[in-house]
Amino acid sequence: MYRVVNKRALAKRLFVYFLPLLLIGVLIGAPFLLLFLGSFSLLVWHYHQLYRLSDWLLNQRSFNPPEGEGAWEQVFEGIYHLQHRNRKKRNELADLIRRFRDGAEAVPDAVIVLQRDLSIVWCNQLALKVLGLQWPADHGQRLDNLIRDPKFAKYMQTESFDEALELESGHSFEQVLEFRVMPYASSQLMVVVRDVTRLKQLEQMRKDFVANVSHELRTPLTVVTGYLEMFDGDMVPPPGVWNKAQGTMLEQCKRMDSLVNQLLSLSRIEGARRQDNDKAINVPQLLSYIRTEAQSLNQDKGHELIFDIDGNVDIKGAEEELRSAFSNLVFNAIHYTKAGGKITVSWQLKDNQAYFSVVDNGDGIAPEHINRLTERFYRVDKARSRTTGGSGLGLAITKHVLTRHDSQLIIKSKLGEGSCFSFAFSREKTVLLNN
Repeated sequence: MYRVVNKRALAKRLFVYFLPLLLIGVLIGAPFLLLFLGSFSLLVWHYHQLYRLSDWLLNQRSFNPPEGEGAWEQVFEGIYHLQHRNRKKRNELADLIRRFRDGAEAVPDAVIVLQRDLSIVWCNQLALKVLGLQWPADHGQRLDNLIRDPKFAKYMQTESFDEALELESGHSFEQVLEFRVMPYASSQLMVVVRDVTRLKQLEQMRKDFVANVSHELRTPLTVVTGYLEMFDGDMVPPPGVWNKAQGTMLEQCKRMDSLVNQLLSLSRIEGARRQDNDKAINVPQLLSYIRTEAQSLNQDKGHELIFDIDGNVDIKGAEEELRSAFSNLVFNAIHYTKAGGKITVSWQLKDNQAYFSVVDNGDGIAPEHINRLTERFYRVDKARSRTTGGSGLGLAITKHVLTRHDSQLIIKSKLGEGSCFSFAFSREKTVLLNN
């Protein structure tokens, strides 16, 4: 236990030290000489202890101080305890800083700490990736010198941070970053950068969805309304005019009904589904029904339809949803392949997984369209899509159906050579009848 040095103890030690010297000096007749020699010896001893203390503090080769004597024992011990407390506090502070940095690294946003002059104090790893910063090379650099965008410089100079700033990233034209700045500590700023590209895409998709639905419904409604306005309640149109008008109105009404049904179907399958109620599906039989429908649809096109079906492979899932996914790909191939083309539908066991594909030798699809084909109402050729009666929802429905069955639509295509639409089901969902 640490012992505290007090004045009484020091006075007692000095008294015990000098009293014998004084008595001996009186006996030999030289008291002042002995007191001088004793004081000088005491001074030399204290300077020696000071040297040991200084050597230990400056050239500390061990955490433990040297062995002290007399009053210096308490001094060394006190310094040791003080150093021990300081080291403990430093470790706690380092641990606190480490936890802060770990927390900042766990944040799904880029975080940068700035001085008021916009010089960088610290940033997390995501900031290096998103903004292209380099650490520690950019430590102390002004952030507005590294992000050279007039909008960002003006935003930081105005110091009005109530609203976030959105910028297109210089590293990726299609990436949109949101900057939020807030006061941090007493004289610092914290910049939080978030990638909002996906949110912007979803917002644009929502706008496109509303615009496309409005357009798709407005066209048939305009046709039906036009014919109805032509007919007077007291006048019956000639048979030729009525037959044409009736046929057109029925066709447009069916188109609206089909669109509404597809929208309802898409809305129904977008959410998560429970898979514990999945049932075994006879896929070969299902594809046989789709083949009959495809042949009827193919009468005007005259394609060569090839169905390569393995009759021993079934899967577990929701039959109506998967029927929609299978038929959408087959019927799309018939609609968008030029007359006289070749379409191959395959259902096989591949790497112990049920594998389905539709391959055609049509015009193919340009690379910039492939990633957007599963968006609602997205069309590569809008004029041709309207001629074939497509709504632009088929592949969106297929994508959601496959997602709900733990699968993914894979699209491969080359211009002038054709396309391949395929997907596979996991081993857990694959059922082999010969086992």
